[in-house]
Amino acid sequence: MSWRSRDILQQIKALSLFKCFNALKLVISYHLSRWLKKPIHWGLPFSISVEPTTACNLGCPECPSGLKQFSRATGKLEPSTLKKLINETGKSLGNIIFYFQGEPYLHPEFTELVKVASDAGIYTTTSTNAHFLTENAAKKTIESGLSRLIISIDGTTQEVYENYRVHGKLEKVIEGTKNILEMKQKLGSKTPHVIFQFLVVKPNEHQIDAVHQLAEELGVNEVRLKTAQVYSYENGNELIPLNEKYSRYTQMDNGKWRLKNKLLNQCWRMWQGCVITWDGNVVPCCFDKDATHTLGSTAEKDFREIWKDQAYQNFRGAVLQSRSEIDICKNCTEGTKVWAS
Repeated sequence: MSWRSRDILQQIKALSLFKCFNALKLVISYHLSRWLKKPIHWGLPFSISVEPTTACNLGCPECPSGLKQFSRATGKLEPSTLKKLINETGKSLGNIIFYFQGEPYLHPEFTELVKVASDAGIYTTTSTNAHFLTENAAKKTIESGLSRLIISIDGTTQEVYENYRVHGKLEKVIEGTKNILEMKQKLGSKTPHVIFQFLVVKPNEHQIDAVHQLAEELGVNEVRLKTAQVYSYENGNELIPLNEKYSRYTQMDNGKWRLKNKLLNQCWRMWQGCVITWDGNVVPCCFDKDATHTLGSTAEKDFREIWKDQAYQNFRGAVLQSRSEIDICKNCTEGTKVWAS
């Protein structure tokens, strides 16, 4: 069985008849809403992103966490916040993504958080820069039951890697990758499914073949190329790749730049999931990095009440009517697909 097939099998194992029925309700209500142009919502979220911490050791140029430019409070997730969320949503959840802003492994109890979700029968994912994947952290990761581990590696030489991953050390990424793969073998574990994520920007686009080769040499399960979001793109940006295939933006005849995809008045993410910040606030999606559209606090209300209340419905309705008027949507090229992974 291939590694991809094993990963799919792990996702299937995390399902139940209730979760499948819940997912069906989400899909049907989403398409009804698109057709009627008004928010109809049935079911609970299938996928939730949870923020372990806002702290990060790197200084990536397009990341508020790396640049320390948050306009919201910073901190780390309390285990009680996660347990409350799972108690209120666990029967519907197929996936918890332990990542929003920050480096998850800087949370001192990160693997314990993952284990809480894994023990509840939920497929778990995280994304890391791998600088803290020591042998001990790798062992705890596998024991936590983490399903998928995404390792950000945006260059195959130190010079190229540090161009975007400022303050980062490529040797630490490779060392951390080896630790997790060797520990998987030592413990006889099929998880986590290890992915190299390569954020394609102009300084590294010539190393796409090289990252595939490196992944094969190390034994990484797969490589995923990701297009980069940049905040200032209208007049061009030094991070926009030359190969338009790997860019979210295209240059117009007047020399200005725009998003390649049309900003449609629809967004699957508003129906299937959300983001929970470290302090328990509910925000609509991962583009709301400063939580400017907080829709409620799980510390004050039951999640299901927030998910169904008028504020959330109003936001979904605004997306259906004029998504281009919502600030966090203006630089988004995602959210229109079903099924979202």
